[in-house]
Amino acid sequence: MDTSDDNHFRSLLLTMRDDLTATRETREQGSATVQLDQQSVGRLSRMDALQNQAMAKATDARAKQQLRLIDAALQRLDNGEYGECQECGEPINPKRLEIDPTALYCIECAASR
Repeated sequence: MDTSDDNHFRSLLLTMRDDLTATRETREQGSATVQLDQQSVGRLSRMDALQNQAMAKATDARAKQQLRLIDAALQRLDNGEYGECQECGEPINPKRLEIDPTALYCIECAASR
């Protein structure tokens, strides 16, 4: 990859990281402990609140994992290893990286996992 490709993918990764970071507070509020007044809230409402909390926690976990993948991809960019398959060492197709800039494997190695 050349410098313009590196800059393009760095920009994509930083935008993804900024988007995830910007929604962090909302995700954390959604996954907070559910506090319900047992006298005024029915059983189904409590179940809905607990289900919403569980979904918010799962969303937060996915976002944190995505942030780790983005940081790892940025580290590979800094080390000059970005765009190389972690298994076979061959270049990852730039079209694949456009779809998922955090991709670790070429399509062939990803298919065999």
